[in-house]
Amino acid sequence: MIVLKPGTRLKSAVCETQIMLVKGRGEHDLCCGGIAMQALNAMGSPTTQLDFDSPFAAGTLMGKRYVNSDGSIEALCTKAGLGSLSLGPNLDNLLQIKQTEALPASD
Repeated sequence: MIVLKPGTRLKSAVCETQIMLVKGRGEHDLCCGGIAMQALNAMGSPTTQLDFDSPFAAGTLMGKRYVNSDGSIEALCTKAGLGSLSLGPNLDNLLQIKQTEALPASD
């Protein structure tokens, strides 16, 4: 588990995905491809030999914000990859793309 706070940058251990935490605090098991993410400054490149489950292979899109079901965790994808983001290796906790909010019309 990693202690998260806004501004924390993480990278996937199984693909090229990189994120920056926008919202959320505390100790969480943030995963990509079903495998725990690591600090961006950690040594090494993604380990492509690790196979991740196909349910965790929906991918991430650069520039999109991902949120958990209650909105307490929000992450900005800074580099796209093949793995899906989740809280723990659990399909029930997949992070979803945050829906954009409509701006009020100006007349």
